[in-house]
Amino acid sequence: MISDNELTCPACGSVLKRYDKVQRIIRTIGGVSGYIEIRRLICVKCGMVHRELPDDIFPYKRYEAEIIKGVLKGRITSDTLGFEDYPCEMTMARWRTRNSHLLL
Repeated sequence: MISDNELTCPACGSVLKRYDKVQRIIRTIGGVSGYIEIRRLICVKCGMVHRELPDDIFPYKRYEAEIIKGVLKGRITSDTLGFEDYPCEMTMARWRTRNSHLLL
């Protein structure tokens, strides 16, 4: 995955060019699910395909970054009003044990 402003291949440092785009489901604050388009780029040298993620999305996560950060910082729990139906307690516990690096 690369960020919006990086247009060089993370693997070899060569130039990336537009390849295609894919849809990804995302859950936002308020429990609303929707789709966003993620642009995919291909390296002209090594041929690897990379996804260009917006800053408010973490790789391999379906929830917005603000929700995940809120759980990791302890602001969002299963008792927080407005968040009762998502994410589940097991998901929040998994985030706390495996994803503390996302706060950096």
